[in-house]
Amino acid sequence: MITTIDDERGEVVIRDGDTEVRHSLASPEGFAAAARAWLRATWDAKYVYSFSWMGRPIIQLPDDMIRLQEVIYSVQPDVLIETGVAHGGSLVFYAALFEAMGRGRVIGVDIEIRPHNRLAIEAHAMKKRIELVEGSSTDPAVLDQVRAQLKPEDKVLVILDSNHTKEHVLNELRAYGELVSVGSWIVATDGIMEQVAGGPRTAPDWSWNNPRQAALDFVAEDKRFVIEEPMPTFNEGVAQARVSYWPDAYIRRIA
Repeated sequence: MITTIDDERGEVVIRDGDTEVRHSLASPEGFAAAARAWLRATWDAKYVYSFSWMGRPIIQLPDDMIRLQEVIYSVQPDVLIETGVAHGGSLVFYAALFEAMGRGRVIGVDIEIRPHNRLAIEAHAMKKRIELVEGSSTDPAVLDQVRAQLKPEDKVLVILDSNHTKEHVLNELRAYGELVSVGSWIVATDGIMEQVAGGPRTAPDWSWNNPRQAALDFVAEDKRFVIEEPMPTFNEGVAQARVSYWPDAYIRRIA
């Protein structure tokens, strides 16, 4: 499939073999097609490596973080668990939201928290709302450390952003799904891997070996969970689909 954006005419042209379809950029279909091309461009150009939050690099698409903060504000969790720490920017983002909300704390889990990142996180103004756990997110001993920091009455939300192989994410979903409160969410990030397979910095198996496929398998095996797009609290535009690195990522616990 070839997508061409015609700025002069305000159209998106989609060619699939001998078939050509044109959509106005002002239509939901045109916006969705342009967004797909934009997402591929952001991947190829490493666009998400150009943002920080309160001084810490945050390797995420801003669209995703803004959508996620609405979910966090709606759920009002007592604890947010994130697997995958990297530079700590997302942990600081969540902690800053909690600080503004006057509640909540963040537990960050990573197989390796590099010393310079740990020092920066521990020196940050938001550290008072952040706890770090080092080790594999699926290691039973690490899970025990996380559980030990939860109270029975805590409302818990989970973000998965560590090893993005299908097997690892599926194991994380099974483990951390048990910690998610009914009505809350577990978010399996970076299913964009499936869409950008064949591009720079990708692997041949990304078409199936990715978090989105893990999410689909998980909800098929555990009926307490469903993939459910969180409803926007505001939308006066025509665009309906999220511009996101996280397709089919939002998994809600319903029972």
